[in-house]
Amino acid sequence: MTTATHARGGTRALTLVFLAAIIEGFDLQAAGVAAPKLVPAFRLVPDQMGLFFSAATFGLVFGALGGGVIADRWGRRTGLALSLAVFGLFSIGTAFAGTFEHLVLMRFLTGVGLGGALPNLIAIAAESVSPERRGRAVAFMYAGVPLGGALASLVAMMGLHDDWRSIFVVGGILPLLLIAPLLTWMAPFRVTQTGKGSARRRDVLLGSGALAQTLLLWTAFFFGLVVVYLLLNWLPQILVSLGFTRDTASLVQIVFNIGGSLGAILGGRFLDSRRPALSAALCFGGLMLAIALLAMVPAGNVAAALLTGAFVGATLIGVQALLYGIAPQCYPLEVRGVGVGLAVSVGRFGSIAGPLFAGWLLASGMGPQQLLYALLPIAALCGATTVALILSRNKVPSAIRA
Repeated sequence: MTTATHARGGTRALTLVFLAAIIEGFDLQAAGVAAPKLVPAFRLVPDQMGLFFSAATFGLVFGALGGGVIADRWGRRTGLALSLAVFGLFSIGTAFAGTFEHLVLMRFLTGVGLGGALPNLIAIAAESVSPERRGRAVAFMYAGVPLGGALASLVAMMGLHDDWRSIFVVGGILPLLLIAPLLTWMAPFRVTQTGKGSARRRDVLLGSGALAQTLLLWTAFFFGLVVVYLLLNWLPQILVSLGFTRDTASLVQIVFNIGGSLGAILGGRFLDSRRPALSAALCFGGLMLAIALLAMVPAGNVAAALLTGAFVGATLIGVQALLYGIAPQCYPLEVRGVGVGLAVSVGRFGSIAGPLFAGWLLASGMGPQQLLYALLPIAALCGATTVALILSRNKVPSAIRA
């Protein structure tokens, strides 16, 4: 038997996880903001930049696994507070890196904390509202991630960071400041388990009735994050290669993230609609159209670049919000943290592969347009898997998924 103890205060909890998601988005994109100043400071070559970008995402794999376990055993609030402390402290540690190896290590450990936060954020958002509103609640929380990315890009465009170190110091102080309000104002989201918990967890996650759904979820997360992180990390460089200035690229990144916040909210509403599978198919169709349009943006046409960037952000983050909204609904309460954490961890392999894949293709001589076109079949595969997942989830009795 499993029970959840988290009393009133759903709106307060959603507000706190939304703020935490903003901070997470800021820290996730801190590496991209710092990159132009890191390159001359450490004399980095493209392969080293790829490793630096992937270090945090590799840490996210381990962090998501640990964060999911903590969420189910010691409570969502405890897991989130611990994750905020970890990525806050190691983000500050990144600012004091003196060598490339130290830089990569600190970024990896920052990623462990960032990864641990996400399963707890998703679980808290899903459990703060009634079941029929879970999609939009998780999407509202996730909308904070691109909003935080937009703030990081704004810092870069306005030159508010004196050097590459300051962005990591700010990214470290913010999560540490949120821990006290989190522990003070959020009611504990604690899961109490009795009975044959271990056997139950295995059956729900990987049993014969759940294995196909779990594999669909993992596949969708993997290919979805290949696309997301490739564009998050390489979009400014792609735009510069297409003939735009770095200032324009930074501005496009800002509207990309703002569009992403709006798209995330819409994605959650689509998931809670009467025909979520059809809505998901249309969202992924829009994403493929947006990527194709980005590849065809005329050089020097800033207005077209801004509009297309916002469209790409809205569709890309919108479909990602769909996946984050689906994940907690695939598992019952007692294994929700672990189930979501496993899905996030598998997806993080995609977030590692995406930037490395782009770096390899560009190093081999592929142009930015061809790189974007290469994303289309990956997005299509993710879309097909997501639609299949929604259809399979709808066949499961709601009592099992509560």
